[in-house]
Amino acid sequence: MSDGPFDVFALIIAVIAFIIAIKASSQAAELRRRLSSLEETFHAQRPVQPPRIPADVWAEASATSSAAPPPLVPQAEPGAEAPLPLVTEDVSPPPLAANTEADAPPLPAPAPGFEERLGTRWVVWIGGLALALGGFFMVRYSIEAGLVGPGVRVFLGGVFALALLGAGEWSRRKESISNIAALPIANIPAILTAAGTAVAFATIYAAYALYGFLVPATAFVLLGLVALGTLAAALLHGPALAGLGVVGAFVTPILVSSGKPDYWALYIYLAIVTAASFGLARIRLWRWLAVTTIAFAVLWIFPGLDTSDLQVAPHAFHVIAGFVLAALLVVCGFMFGPTIEDGEIEPVSSGSLGAYLFGAMLIVLSSAHVDLALIAFALLVGATLLVAWRAPAATGALGSAAATVFVVFAEWAVRANPDMLVLPGGPIAGIAPTATDSAVTLHLVMAAIFAAGFGIAGFLAQGRSNSAIIPVVWSVAAVATPIAILVALYARIAHLDRSIPFAILAVLLAAAFGAATEALARRETRPGAMISTALFATGTLGALALALTFALEKGWLTISLALMSLGTAWISMQRPIPFLRWLAAIFAGLVTARIGYDPRIVGDAVGTTPIFNWLLWGYGLPAASFWAASLFLRRRADDAPLRMVESAAILFTALLAFMEIRHFATGGDVTSAPLLLECALQACVALAMAIGLERLRQRSRSIVHNVGAVVLTVIGGLVGVFGLLILENPLLWRTDVGGAVFNLLLLGYALPAVLMLLLSYAVVGERGKAYANTIAGGALLFALAYVTLEIRRFYHGPILSAGATTGAEQYTYSIGWLGFGVVLLGVGILVNSERARLASAVVIALTILKAFVIDMSTLTGVYRALSFMCLGIVLVAIGWLYQRILFRRQVAPPPAPQTSM
Repeated sequence: MSDGPFDVFALIIAVIAFIIAIKASSQAAELRRRLSSLEETFHAQRPVQPPRIPADVWAEASATSSAAPPPLVPQAEPGAEAPLPLVTEDVSPPPLAANTEADAPPLPAPAPGFEERLGTRWVVWIGGLALALGGFFMVRYSIEAGLVGPGVRVFLGGVFALALLGAGEWSRRKESISNIAALPIANIPAILTAAGTAVAFATIYAAYALYGFLVPATAFVLLGLVALGTLAAALLHGPALAGLGVVGAFVTPILVSSGKPDYWALYIYLAIVTAASFGLARIRLWRWLAVTTIAFAVLWIFPGLDTSDLQVAPHAFHVIAGFVLAALLVVCGFMFGPTIEDGEIEPVSSGSLGAYLFGAMLIVLSSAHVDLALIAFALLVGATLLVAWRAPAATGALGSAAATVFVVFAEWAVRANPDMLVLPGGPIAGIAPTATDSAVTLHLVMAAIFAAGFGIAGFLAQGRSNSAIIPVVWSVAAVATPIAILVALYARIAHLDRSIPFAILAVLLAAAFGAATEALARRETRPGAMISTALFATGTLGALALALTFALEKGWLTISLALMSLGTAWISMQRPIPFLRWLAAIFAGLVTARIGYDPRIVGDAVGTTPIFNWLLWGYGLPAASFWAASLFLRRRADDAPLRMVESAAILFTALLAFMEIRHFATGGDVTSAPLLLECALQACVALAMAIGLERLRQRSRSIVHNVGAVVLTVIGGLVGVFGLLILENPLLWRTDVGGAVFNLLLLGYALPAVLMLLLSYAVVGERGKAYANTIAGGALLFALAYVTLEIRRFYHGPILSAGATTGAEQYTYSIGWLGFGVVLLGVGILVNSERARLASAVVIALTILKAFVIDMSTLTGVYRALSFMCLGIVLVAIGWLYQRILFRRQVAPPPAPQTSM
């Protein structure tokens, strides 16, 4: 048999062992360094007592002292200790610098240099690795050279492993007896023991895989014993052996395999290994060991999930056993786990339970929701609630429990053949109930238990902790889990269609959340109480929204969600919970997203009746709801939620107008191309709404009203310029403009000019002069276009693009423009408007330009003469008006004649 697998696994085990040893030893070294630093600081701060001087030293000092006799010492009483004689020579006090240095803490030891690292650390690591590889290569050499038989080879490998283990234990005891402190990151006893366990693993595996001396069961047991022994030795030798032991223990089932896997034996073995590893992690407080164990345990769930004959029972045993062991030994503050401060969520405690919940969820999904898997999953979810109730450190596992519950029910909702649920229930005569029928019943029972368990526990957990995060997590799980389960059941059973029973369930759930909100609002203030109350209020409104979703059609759902925003804003006035304001904004966002998905609200069933169709209800009622909600929200503050609702109100008001105009102009076909009528109405409505928002923002000073007015002004201008003047201009395209006076020209050009003029006056003094003058310039442009097009309509009828331009028509254009300029001048004089007079000057300048460029070249005869004569008369009249009325100069009276005396 080839020895290739032997080499590969031997090298892998050795390298993994020493990598883990280096990492774990480095962590231990850091902890010991910190402890030594604390001890040195403590000793440095203790007061130093002067040492007691022996008597012989005192005698020597007396002999060498000066000739002066020592002072008399009083006679001591019998039985009393004789006092020490005093030194007669002058002893100068130590210098101040010495005292200062003695009182100061010692300087930290310098970092080890290259030579020290090489001699004390790297050599030890390389030596341990060399010992392990030496044992492997010796066995390989003996095979290649044929020196000894297979039995002797295995025996020698075992002897070498025992020798290394013995050397490690001897060196450990030797260091303990001699009080020699070993380097924490180059612990020679630990490295020798690690090499011995690695050789032991390789020897047993070689006896099984290479030579067939051991049956799979015996090899499995021996390798497991070595792994457990390595974990036990880690108590004495440190984390290096712990890493090697846990890796070897979980890799053993891969090394020893059989044709038909026995999952019961595998998972019982893994339960023993997990218990030993968790116990060691608990005793030594090695979090990394607990995390590594959990990761390997979860990975061992996957091999049996992809088989057609999935054995649910042993897999369920594996996750339940691991969950129980984690709860007993890993979770802080629960049973035998480490202690922790109250109110702190510990990641390993929560993650350990979440990992096994994830495993249970995988078993449920892989087994197609069989009853045993569902029951095991339900037990673990219930146990999670119990552990988190008793141990706040595991509160984070509630999120994992809620998430896995939702995944289980959501996957069940989208499984194939959901139509089986709407068929008449009950088994056929002579045939037992199918697995699907029982699974449906079990799912419904589990759904009720989960919803009640999370909701009731989340409500009762409020006020039990001094930390704010603990009750908030409970309230999130209590609100989100029942709603998620209800949505999954609705999708599975009602197929997302109208369902009055589910609407009733949603109303009952909303009532329960509402009662919880009222109860929490009446309690005394506790950490996290405000947020939890807001979350239950959110659940109330969310459940009501679901009830409307379940009971109403698509169009009414849009309306109901908008009304929910209004209701939430009103509730925020009665119960000033900050999150309710955000919830009102969230509902507004949902309605906006719903409109973006289908602007017609109800698809093709909009109707053909102008104004009074589904667009009025689908856009009008949400717009009214958002405007009313903004009034409620503004009473408290001008914040982001208010601005979001105000934006939605402006958006839906504009969309209502634009969609109704499009529906009216196209006869109900909202997908057809735009026409002149539609562009005219769109421009007029946009400008009218901009005027309204300009007036509104002067009172509210809202940035949303400010931006909305500018946006609508821009939209109106773009529709006017590109729609009315270019794309739908009746001079360029064949369009029937209608009657002589009341026609599309009046709607498309005269009315926008008036609205632009009003808008320009609305922004005077509120915005920049350039902004107002630009709008006024647009008004002048559209007014002049209206005059021109009306003259064209007089000569050509309703189709302006047909026919040639005659001399009379050209002359009429000049007279019309000139008259329009005179009217503007008169208005400017009457109301003393400089803007109107400047507009008049612009129109007259254009008339002059037309007269000299067009009329002179195209007109002949009397029309040319009359054109220039009228132009001259008007210009002279304008000059007279400016001199006599606008800029009249007062002539100074002549001086009075002087009379002589």
